[in-house]
Amino acid sequence: MKKFLNNGLGINFGFVLFLFLLLQIPMSMIDGLISERSYRQDEVRNNIARSSSGEQRIMGPFLSVVYKETVSGDDRDYEVNRQAFILPEQFSLTSDLKSFEKYRGIYTARLYQADTRLTGKFDLSLLEDLAAHPIVDINLVVAVSDSRGLISIDDLKLNEQPIAVEPGTGLKQLAQGFHKTLDLSQLDVTNPLNFDLNFILQGMGQLQVTPIGKSTKVELLSSWPHPSFIGDYLPIASDITQSGFKANWATNNFSSNISQLFELCMSESQCHQLDGRQMGVSLVDPVDHYLKSHRAVNYSLLVITLIFASFFLLELFQARPIHPVQYGFVGLALALFYLLLISLSEHTGFNWAYLVSALASTGLLSIYVGGMLSNSKHGTIFGGCLIILYCLLFGLLQAESYALLMGTLLCFVVLGLVMVLTRDVDWYERNPVQSEDNESL
Repeated sequence: MKKFLNNGLGINFGFVLFLFLLLQIPMSMIDGLISERSYRQDEVRNNIARSSSGEQRIMGPFLSVVYKETVSGDDRDYEVNRQAFILPEQFSLTSDLKSFEKYRGIYTARLYQADTRLTGKFDLSLLEDLAAHPIVDINLVVAVSDSRGLISIDDLKLNEQPIAVEPGTGLKQLAQGFHKTLDLSQLDVTNPLNFDLNFILQGMGQLQVTPIGKSTKVELLSSWPHPSFIGDYLPIASDITQSGFKANWATNNFSSNISQLFELCMSESQCHQLDGRQMGVSLVDPVDHYLKSHRAVNYSLLVITLIFASFFLLELFQARPIHPVQYGFVGLALALFYLLLISLSEHTGFNWAYLVSALASTGLLSIYVGGMLSNSKHGTIFGGCLIILYCLLFGLLQAESYALLMGTLLCFVVLGLVMVLTRDVDWYERNPVQSEDNESL
């Protein structure tokens, strides 16, 4: 070890290793900047949601029945109000999501206007179970997560007859939405109650639907080509193209257990299981430049290692000393690539930002290396190799499913190449050439 540290090669290797570790400070700062900007984007989206409407969930329609029940206590009888709920026998939802963006500075949020239609029927014969109790009122209720998104409620029908609704639901557990108070005397319990409800619901990011019917069918479609299906149920059929998507769900009370979960939520306010029974879609942005920039920084260790290793091998085999300051400038230029990438991507998108940053970094380093080696040809070759490295890195960033495998194979190939090239090096000497000269003497 002492012999290794006493020669110039060992000292230079130590300096290079020290500079490599030192460069992790600016890289860590850049990674922190990306996290900060990403957090700021989420904060802006939440602000936009607070000032317009957030993620939406549709639950309903269902019937809320308030009736009186006589109970005994304290040596007397008295009446109390009870509440019962009737879920639709058949429930069908069709919604066309028209997406658009809202801007606040350089940040954007994706919103949608869902042109929604709810159809189905109720079995009113269930009201006969309450015939022994006076019914106070009965309401048709549709609940949503954020009622500010109800921008149009124009075409609502019950048994082909138009109706007018009132805001709110009158329910503590599901407060937002709209309701219609029904006239019990006009309800025919021997026939089903058909509903056809049309409205436009604005939301941001996600739309979820509770399979409220004993038999439920849901169809969501949009011109946005990047859906992410969410909830407890995946679509039974979906078609995703560059012009948009269309997805269909189907379920029943046996698979959703919706009747019991709904009753548990309304009677005991235990709604967490009901909240999980959702089917829906999230309109995701496939070009999340903050996520891709963060992934690019994760590979900076590999990029800097390869560049420093190439310089060290050049110094080793050509016996041409490279000053640690020169290593430092090269490392800072590589770090600046990532800063350019994140700053440009906020304005031009990730792909264009990556292209401009890669060309700028390659041009700067090619000129510097050509001057450092007093050979413009070597600088051009270095620039070409750096462009290939940036192309490989871009491929790793795009191949989400195979990124780990590709990165591991690249590391293996590079390590194998370095080991093969240096297998005959006597690390206790300056280089192999000097070792042969010493033996000849």
